[in-house]
Amino acid sequence: MSDELSEFEQSIKREIDAFMKPEKASPTSREPAIGTVGPATKEKGIQEKGGKGKGVARESAKAYRTGHLVRLAVRTKQLETDTVFEHRSTSISKLEAQLEAEKAAKQAGYPIVGYLIDIQSL
Repeated sequence: MSDELSEFEQSIKREIDAFMKPEKASPTSREPAIGTVGPATKEKGIQEKGGKGKGVARESAKAYRTGHLVRLAVRTKQLETDTVFEHRSTSISKLEAQLEAEKAAKQAGYPIVGYLIDIQSL
């Protein structure tokens, strides 16, 4: 009985030590998954139409702490369905972020900005 108890104590102590000191843990430790930052966008549509849209880059979480995510409804022709255009602005002003997004949409090949869908603080 005492052998089982001491064996149990030793195994618990090893588990606690492994938990408290992860660098000595087994090589089965999990690595963080690599993914893209930000919500899904319609930037594929921008690139397909020959625009100068930039893909969402892999960046650290600290990269976009300030600023706004602006969503606009844009079109290439007058009688066309709206396409969602997203732009990340580093400006703290909502109005300035909206103006930057409209300028970026026009540079990406969308001459008509229909309306503002949403502005989210980052």
